[in-house]
Amino acid sequence: MKIATWNVNGIRAREQQALEWINRDKPDIICFQEIKATREQVPVSLCEMSGYWCYWHGERAYSGVGLHIRRDLSPVQPQFSHPDFDNETRIVIARIGNLAIGSVYVPNGGKDFAAKIRFLEAMELYAAECRVQGVELILCGDMNVTRTDMDVHPKERKPDSIGQRPDERALFERIILNGGLVDVGRAMDPDNDQLFTWWPPWRNMRQRNIGWRLDYILASQATAGGISNCSVFAQVGTSDHAPVVAELAVT
Repeated sequence: MKIATWNVNGIRAREQQALEWINRDKPDIICFQEIKATREQVPVSLCEMSGYWCYWHGERAYSGVGLHIRRDLSPVQPQFSHPDFDNETRIVIARIGNLAIGSVYVPNGGKDFAAKIRFLEAMELYAAECRVQGVELILCGDMNVTRTDMDVHPKERKPDSIGQRPDERALFERIILNGGLVDVGRAMDPDNDQLFTWWPPWRNMRQRNIGWRLDYILASQATAGGISNCSVFAQVGTSDHAPVVAELAVT
């Protein structure tokens, strides 16, 4: 089973790129962020993709997430819902049996850092509640936090920069710890200090791989134990983010 997440930075602008990527790699679960479109604005080719249960949750020209489940994986339509802390169309959860899968777009924090902290705190509580209830959880998306300095190119490291601040990093660690989650990308590639998913859109930063790791697949430990690979597809698309794809053995 392939689980994929991608901040597309505008689904209408990335329509053909998204379709080409989906048709080539055939993810079973697709999480989009920053779609910048209402459901009615999503291109017809993507709105109801053949073979998927599709859910779009967005606003005009701002924020928004999508979550799509291959029907072979879930013959019955999953239950889609939004936790109480959803605001600005930033999170959707799909339930398949005891598995909860979330597409998440954490606020950047540049305009309202307090709102970002509130969102992360609420996500910590949600992940902890899932763990207590025995729910297997996979959270995918643009978390807008770098876990450590290793997740930022040395030329981009600024200790007080939003996305690198100690307080938001500490909160992100609590989400992982209290939710019993595994940062799959880092677990699969623990020593790679060139593992980035976002690049500033200027001065050929992407081509030079001067970036930040902001996009994650976080999975409950039992689920993470079945993941054999997690890769960043840095050559896909023209968004400032790249897709992240994990492969999970299904028994």
